[in-house]
Amino acid sequence: MAGIVLRVNTGEYIDSLLGLEIYTVIKMSRQADSRNEVAERIGYITRVQSFSACHRLHSPTLSDEVNKKIFGKCNNPNGHGHNYKVEVTVRGKIDRHTGMVMNITDLKQHIEEVIMIPLDHKNLDKDVPYFANVVSTTENVAVYIWDNMVKQLPANLLYEVKIHETDKNIVVYRGE
Repeated sequence: MAGIVLRVNTGEYIDSLLGLEIYTVIKMSRQADSRNEVAERIGYITRVQSFSACHRLHSPTLSDEVNKKIFGKCNNPNGHGHNYKVEVTVRGKIDRHTGMVMNITDLKQHIEEVIMIPLDHKNLDKDVPYFANVVSTTENVAVYIWDNMVKQLPANLLYEVKIHETDKNIVVYRGE
């Protein structure tokens, strides 16, 4: 018997202060029998990875004086380093056969290829071609990771890249 799909979407954000998003998809059989009721569940998986890298915040389009004013000690000609913590979150339907949004081992491998191999223990400005013409701010590191992760993952699965530059400085990028 064909199912009925009921979609309830109360808006992107129901509480802008909390950033709560409600999206529910329920498949209901025409029979009231609860054994035939199937709910599609949306899950989020986050994998945390740490890497170390150095960089210098310096824009070649600005004068040395302006760079020093904007970037302060982070404009040191010799650069400085960070122990970054990255959280990569995927979002998707929980497969009713495997119980997974995606295999975490696959996500770990993608993170190895996109983050660890090109970025870990590297000088971002000198060793990563992307940053030859892009200021290596944490915001741009998040964009770099997003752009490369999205090429590796199935369509519409990547949800968020969160980078902890320090315990107090955190950047979130969602591909927007």
